[in-house]
Amino acid sequence: MTTITLRGDDRVLHIAWVDGTQADFPFLWLRDNCPSGFHPETMERQFDLTGIPTDIAVTSAEPDDDDIVLTWSGDGHVSRFDSGWLRNHRPGIGLADPAAIAPAFWRGDLDPEALPRTAAQDLMSDDDALLAFLVETRKTGLAFVDGMADDKDAGMAMARRIGFLRETNFGTTFEVMSKPNPNNLAYTSHALPLHTDLANQELPPGFQFLHCLANEAKGGGSTFCDGFAIAADLERQDPDAFRLLAETPVPFRFQDADYDIRRHHRVIDLDLFGKIQELHFNAHLAGIFDLPADRMETYYRAYRTLMEMTRSEDYVITTRLHGGEMVIFDNRRVLHGRAAFDPGTGFRHLRGCYVDRGEFDSRIRVLSRGKTG
Repeated sequence: MTTITLRGDDRVLHIAWVDGTQADFPFLWLRDNCPSGFHPETMERQFDLTGIPTDIAVTSAEPDDDDIVLTWSGDGHVSRFDSGWLRNHRPGIGLADPAAIAPAFWRGDLDPEALPRTAAQDLMSDDDALLAFLVETRKTGLAFVDGMADDKDAGMAMARRIGFLRETNFGTTFEVMSKPNPNNLAYTSHALPLHTDLANQELPPGFQFLHCLANEAKGGGSTFCDGFAIAADLERQDPDAFRLLAETPVPFRFQDADYDIRRHHRVIDLDLFGKIQELHFNAHLAGIFDLPADRMETYYRAYRTLMEMTRSEDYVITTRLHGGEMVIFDNRRVLHGRAAFDPGTGFRHLRGCYVDRGEFDSRIRVLSRGKTG
């Protein structure tokens, strides 16, 4: 039986469940989260916290089957909480998130065939297959889709199965091919060192979808590395360099005839809990570093160390995309590049688009509803 205890002096309701789980629920938290204060359809909070005194107290707490019924001081308001809901939302723990998936780091010894790979038809028609694929892709940050339709819009359709497309100054989609008057090195036949896209943006895009429509030219192999693995190794091997890259913002800039988009970012970005959450690394879009002169060389050494790691066989994997294949990767984790190719030996054409991380994670959560385990 669930045991409930009012501890008025501590201003908490203590609940002990039959499986041994225990938690304290502060009075203000309980009143703020009373189920009656949420809109029944939108599930948004309507309750106004300023409408109650800060010293409001629970005058009684009684079990009622699987519910816990609280009566409040002052206006005598009654709150009815589901015991399981309280258990899932207990303070200090927070609600379980199906999209909070721990990254599985990988390095240069990874066989690309070991990465997640699924048939396009399965992903487009089977929600369970899509969920499993999204979860595995979230772990590795890099995955492949086979059997894409011979249709230039097939990659967009796959991406839209997951979320809204992110539009940038390059459009909603972009064509990766050698073309005249390029405004980006991706639109040449030159080699592209490993990088993350659009580090100059206020929020760089999340997951990138690259549908290979043709890859007949000599050269043009695709390269990838796990930026999280590099950052974790750098933190262990050279903590001073890691700290500089994680604490020092530097400028990134894209400019052409129509745009001049600039942003300062830290190359290694930590979340609010101190974990690595993303990398901003693009030597081609790096602006003119504007650190004070007495810090410049020290920062350059750290920056160069990370750059060397992105070019080491210890971290880089190489594969060749084929027509009808699509690669999906987390642009704020996985660095990507390519070898140079000779456009005179055949046609090479990839079509790309982006779906932001928030959309990607939302799809995981929605598809996970009602599932256990």
